[in-house]
Amino acid sequence: MPESRASGRVVVVGSYVQDHAWFCDTFPQRGETRIAAGFNTGPGGKGFNQAVACHRQRIDTTFIGAIGNDMLGGCARQFAQDENLDAHWQIVRDVPTAASSIVVDARGENRIVVSLGANERLDPLFVRRQCDSVRSMRIVLCQLENSLDTVTAAFDAADACGALRMLNPAPMHPAFDAAILDRINIVTPNETEFALLLQHCEHADIDADELAALDDATLHALVCRLPLRTTVITLGARGCFVSHAQDRRGDAQAYYRIAPEKVRAIDSTGAGDAFSGALAAALLRFDGEPFATAVRHANRVAALSTEAIGTAPAMPTFAHVATRFGDVQKA
Repeated sequence: MPESRASGRVVVVGSYVQDHAWFCDTFPQRGETRIAAGFNTGPGGKGFNQAVACHRQRIDTTFIGAIGNDMLGGCARQFAQDENLDAHWQIVRDVPTAASSIVVDARGENRIVVSLGANERLDPLFVRRQCDSVRSMRIVLCQLENSLDTVTAAFDAADACGALRMLNPAPMHPAFDAAILDRINIVTPNETEFALLLQHCEHADIDADELAALDDATLHALVCRLPLRTTVITLGARGCFVSHAQDRRGDAQAYYRIAPEKVRAIDSTGAGDAFSGALAAALLRFDGEPFATAVRHANRVAALSTEAIGTAPAMPTFAHVATRFGDVQKA
């Protein structure tokens, strides 16, 4: 399939974080100091990762975010420029650029802490102005590493032009209002984030580690407890689960699973971001196809992202996906 760009633009409103990753055989125990086998630093943040993933699928993409007036902010701007990614930066002069600490074990699993820095100062008015300046906006994708007012402003802009609204509900915000779910067309939690949504909105305690083992009908029933239209729960090495309410988006079934792709995973950090960004891209690239086609493509992008170290730099290109899996139109 040729790599021509699909019509329309995805706008990602979200976070930039400079990642600092240490690679160990196992995670340190309480009070233990472990010697790392390696270290890596590079651009990341849920929003920025998703924007890069989308852009690398050859879909017109705009990223809107905040950085500090510091060296890490300069790294962010340089990477976006090198990627030829349309990035609109709010420069916050009295708060540093966000940074994270990531520990990755020998299985490619990770533990992350993050200081959100400038992301918490992303101005809703700045977001609305930038969104309003974007032509042909068809999808707006947000996460929860910015303020809820910022997310609301982004979705207001989406409403104004009839764009589809996507939310990756991570990390769970303590002031999250279930009413925002009524505005979302597609939500993409992982199993932990979905369990937190249920706990926060329905006061239901679900063991996230056991979620993937539930039968499809039971899992679908859990999703239906929330006011969601289309939900894709990413399950890491166990693939993903799709659940529709009334609109099945061209799918024959209201709910189903898609198996994981076989890859040589070394670092799962950012795989969920790869999925969300690639799903937004695939919805435009495979416009008119069943929703499952876009999900399978996103599943492949997420899987390939685990074969490289880092987050934003690890996002695979459309050509990489096509080479690895063949005709992606038949995804």
